[in-house]
Amino acid sequence: MFDDNTDIHPLFAGAPSTTEFKKLRKRIIRSVREAIEQYGMIERDTRWLVCLSGGKDSYTLLAALYELKWRGLLPIDILACNLDQGQPGFPATVLPEFFQEMDVPHRIEYQDTYSIVVDKVPKGRTYCALCSRLRRGNLYRIAREEGCSAVVLGHHRDDILETFFMNLFHGGRLATMPPKLLNEEGDLFVYRPLAHVAESDCEKFSRAMNYPVIPCDLCGSQDGLQRQQVKKILDQWEANHPGRRQVMFRALMNARPSHLLDPKLFDFSGLTKDRN
Repeated sequence: MFDDNTDIHPLFAGAPSTTEFKKLRKRIIRSVREAIEQYGMIERDTRWLVCLSGGKDSYTLLAALYELKWRGLLPIDILACNLDQGQPGFPATVLPEFFQEMDVPHRIEYQDTYSIVVDKVPKGRTYCALCSRLRRGNLYRIAREEGCSAVVLGHHRDDILETFFMNLFHGGRLATMPPKLLNEEGDLFVYRPLAHVAESDCEKFSRAMNYPVIPCDLCGSQDGLQRQQVKKILDQWEANHPGRRQVMFRALMNARPSHLLDPKLFDFSGLTKDRN
């Protein structure tokens, strides 16, 4: 798509023509396509609510989905959505102007969840959990109002790894963000098509495309977040042993219930010896 100037979507206008960037783009598109196919995300002729926060990951997600759609590999409609949560100083015009300029169908929703979070969360505690629940509830509502079958989020490989270790260190369970999830009501899917994409690739891509990235000052400005602590640990492991993140991610795709300790996943009591 980047190479075809006769039929190019505005999202890809001005894309670098370097070999390095083309390899990056192909790697991202290949990884997104693999995740979509591997986890059975496609329901033909449905509509996806693709959520954009204005971060590097959500821009990469939107571009990748549009390229797959352009190639005929994603037979769904896309509705981009930004939930303005009322954070002080949030540049509310950036995403609407971006969507207009890029000719992307979209919905901008304003809900002041920021005031609720600040009021409910004790001083010194992190906002992420409550902020996420309020955001998710509003996105489900919007998806239903817009006739969407799925809410699509921009969580990438590193988010999934970090969540696994947060659950391991602080939650006492082996769990992470699944690439495909059915909501509690059973009427909407939650998809994460960037599940196989590295955060560093999202950063390189969005920077090369010069997308107007908006930082999350609500959560990212707080020191001592569990996620930031885990990220530092993973960064150190990766620095000492390059490729460690990908090895750990592959482990999440290669679970062996018989070699863990959960009797709900494996019938240890029913395990018998071969007496022949």
